[in-house]
Amino acid sequence: MRGFRPRLWPTLFTIPAVLVMLGLGTWQVQRLFWKQELIQERQAGLAAPVTPWAEAEGRLQELHWHRVTAEGEFLNDRELVLAARSMNGNPGYHIVTPFRIEGGPVLMVDRGWVPLDRKQAEARPQGQVGGGTSVTGILRPGHQPSWLTPDNQPEKNFWFWVDLPAMARAAAAEGEAVTEAYLEADATPNPGGFPIGGQTRTDLPNDHLQYAITWYALALALIVIYILYHRAPAAAPAPANRRQG
Repeated sequence: MRGFRPRLWPTLFTIPAVLVMLGLGTWQVQRLFWKQELIQERQAGLAAPVTPWAEAEGRLQELHWHRVTAEGEFLNDRELVLAARSMNGNPGYHIVTPFRIEGGPVLMVDRGWVPLDRKQAEARPQGQVGGGTSVTGILRPGHQPSWLTPDNQPEKNFWFWVDLPAMARAAAAEGEAVTEAYLEADATPNPGGFPIGGQTRTDLPNDHLQYAITWYALALALIVIYILYHRAPAAAPAPANRRQG
């Protein structure tokens, strides 16, 4: 390139920076396809017919994000509390109650949201459904906490994320089998109004394409700046000699 004279330090800065930006853009493209697969999986599961527990029990991993229904009994004296949950901007908790399936294991059920003043079971006695009943909801695996998620505090019955093995140890009787997935109850109203089910967030944000475009554009902009910075200015034309009269 005519007049292009690269310098050492700008070059040592620009090449790694461009490579990092291109790498981040490519990573966002990979995340885009991964997120699209997750969205398609959820949509397919949510659109499928409700699966009875007798058909679901042997293939729980296949039925994540599918609707499942089970017959059994809530073990209300063992309920767990998920903290830092909101509904329509209102702070509160989610109530997770073990559900003993008829002739089967214990299924952890996120029954839904309660406001701060309904955390204790005594504040919502009508919602403590006793005896045989049924529950329908969306089957989910346990959570994978981020590095920002606080640690659970089982000794205080204060949970920030669904850790199924730990919850099973805290809520199940000795020797009692607990499923490797849990159920988020649907919006069927509970007696007394609480907990409020149907809290599953089925929409996944998918902004990875615009992130990828941003990183690639930044890399291109840096390359253009680098080139322009190192182009030598064109030499000014020599002034024409004037005739002496």
